[in-house]
Amino acid sequence: MIQTAKNMDSNKIARFNMREARFNMIEQQIRTWEVLDPVVLAVLDQVPRENFVAESQKGLAFADIELPIGNGHTMLSPKLEGRILQVLNLKKTDKVLLVGTGSGYLTALLATLADHVHAVEIHPELSALAQARLQKQNIHNVTLHVADAVNGYAPDAPYDVIVFTGSLPLRPLAAEKMLNIGGRLFAVIGEMPIMEATLTQRISEDAFRHEVIFETCLPQLDNAPQARKFKF
Repeated sequence: MIQTAKNMDSNKIARFNMREARFNMIEQQIRTWEVLDPVVLAVLDQVPRENFVAESQKGLAFADIELPIGNGHTMLSPKLEGRILQVLNLKKTDKVLLVGTGSGYLTALLATLADHVHAVEIHPELSALAQARLQKQNIHNVTLHVADAVNGYAPDAPYDVIVFTGSLPLRPLAAEKMLNIGGRLFAVIGEMPIMEATLTQRISEDAFRHEVIFETCLPQLDNAPQARKFKF
């Protein structure tokens, strides 16, 4: 009984430490990066980020870094995830395409705010790991696909929201055409050292509005189409 009581006390302390770390992440990283939408802040507090990282990384789950998740990929930093959610202004009726399932955390955030998320990952092992984590959190309004969706994912189009979790040298024209009218697409476009986080909105069947939100740098998506290089 004594050992059980000690274990219970340790679990309580660990949960408290995680809550405190999550609070500090929101107040010191996310709010200071101009993420002030109360709905976004609430979902970042609600979804346990520490449950979407490896056991050895739990102490770094709330740090302002991009954690490695395998296959040469990283988890987005918390402040970038918050900014993405804010600019997309998600609705409970939205159907979302996420290109790059990764750790499953951004998938969970999107699923909490939207109606359904189609998350596509090119690496089967990352998709399987994300699925296990999502199931453990009782998040079921997600369909996971293993495929190359760098040009979008046509089988379940159209979408209200599309999110690319890695950078692209060129605008994703094929994916833009998979948006419903009124739909939004987030992508980081460009090449090192200059990349821009952009929001594209489909205004009509043939018209799109493009807006640069902020500057950042992300690893490039696998198989991303490359800009032509001029040779002199």
